[in-house]
Amino acid sequence: MFSHRYAALPDVFYTKVVPQPLDNTRWVVWNSHFANQFGLPQQAPDGELKRLLTGEKSLENTPLAMKYAGHQFGVYNPDLGDGRGLLIGELTNHRDEIFDLHLKGCGVTPYSRAGDGRAVLRSTIREYLCSEAMAGLGIPTTRALGMLVSDTLVYRDKSEQGALLLRMSPTHIRFGHFEHFFYSEQFDELKLLADKVIEWHFSSALDSEQPYQAMFEQVIERTAEMIAYWQAYGFTHGVMNTDNMSIIGETFDYGPFAFLDDYNPDYVCNHSDYQGRYAFNQQPRIALWNLTALAHSLSPLISREMLEKTLARFEPCLGHHFSRLMRAKLGINSQQQSDTRLFSTMFDLLHKQQIDYTRFLRELSSIDIDGIDRVLDLFADRQLATQWLTHYLERCQQELTASGEVISDRQRCEAMRRVNPKFILRNYLAQIAIDQAELGDFSEVQRLSELLKYPFDEQPEMSKYADLPPAWGKDMSLSCSS
Repeated sequence: MFSHRYAALPDVFYTKVVPQPLDNTRWVVWNSHFANQFGLPQQAPDGELKRLLTGEKSLENTPLAMKYAGHQFGVYNPDLGDGRGLLIGELTNHRDEIFDLHLKGCGVTPYSRAGDGRAVLRSTIREYLCSEAMAGLGIPTTRALGMLVSDTLVYRDKSEQGALLLRMSPTHIRFGHFEHFFYSEQFDELKLLADKVIEWHFSSALDSEQPYQAMFEQVIERTAEMIAYWQAYGFTHGVMNTDNMSIIGETFDYGPFAFLDDYNPDYVCNHSDYQGRYAFNQQPRIALWNLTALAHSLSPLISREMLEKTLARFEPCLGHHFSRLMRAKLGINSQQQSDTRLFSTMFDLLHKQQIDYTRFLRELSSIDIDGIDRVLDLFADRQLATQWLTHYLERCQQELTASGEVISDRQRCEAMRRVNPKFILRNYLAQIAIDQAELGDFSEVQRLSELLKYPFDEQPEMSKYADLPPAWGKDMSLSCSS
């Protein structure tokens, strides 16, 4: 059932660790939609399969904790690695794609840095729900096969239930893996890592005269596209350290994340981020900073001139993807010179009027059904909103079908509703689910996990989950243990 390519690498890449099982583990949620892709049971498994997945039963290959380093809030830290997670093997799906299976919360490793190696229920719920929400939105992300709760108590600010997350991704290799080998001057291992990343994840680069350069170009492109999705959908990661950056451009390591409520480009969701380094509007700049750190680590393999040339591709690539996504959200396919002002005035209006970002775009997508009043009702200054909306609708009248006819409101709005979600994982929804789960009721976690798989559908029976947050749940600031 399991393969394990990473375990074939030299032992300087990892440390083998026997998982430390939790007491009386039981399933909170099992991702049957995702499990089906790997030929796994539709129902949460019990017996031997459960023991294998949770580390309670020995595997043929001992699970391993990966060694890496990274820049945390801009400061290099060499003492990082899988401190509470283990790579237990790989599974192949029905398309012959290989995914890592990573068990998070299974005890102390050599990289736990005096921590207990455990995960608490609330943080595990948040990561499970958000990875599924992102997948539903079409945003590149790690996934989760399932999560479990236990009777093992874990102390943070208080005693909490220990939990396990079965995280899956084509790879758990981070920018920080390359940084570790570069700064420790293990250049042969750095080259081996790059060779394996190309072989496993960027095979098209093998045909290039400069395969390492071709790999880095693809890392740039995938990272730029991921960041464009974040900015277009109002997602704030919260901790964009280089050890939290996936080499394949997936959203990785969910901690104090948030989707925007009111449109605020300066929003900081991590209460430990005192300088606002990882604010929503800083994410493109930080992504480039992180890619520059990665480029420095690749300098033994790629010339400085080529690294700088490749880094220069990031901003145009980001701009291209962001423009594509936002045009789809506004139902504008062609490009005109005046569009830049249309977009900038929209963002400025949303910011100054403190308008909910997701709600605004969804209402704009529904004017064929509800008319423009529901859009205007969002604004305290209806006159300003009317001015922008008039310009927008005039611009929409210039969009033509292939036969030269003006695209109708219905055609445009139907397309817009396919990319502007009705439902997102607002932090207050996650908190309600967590509060109930800590009392032993997991129904809200299960309900949200299903709802967020189809964020663009109307789901009228679930409409309350599209409500704007109450005052206590708006613009929440969270800790890294969240």
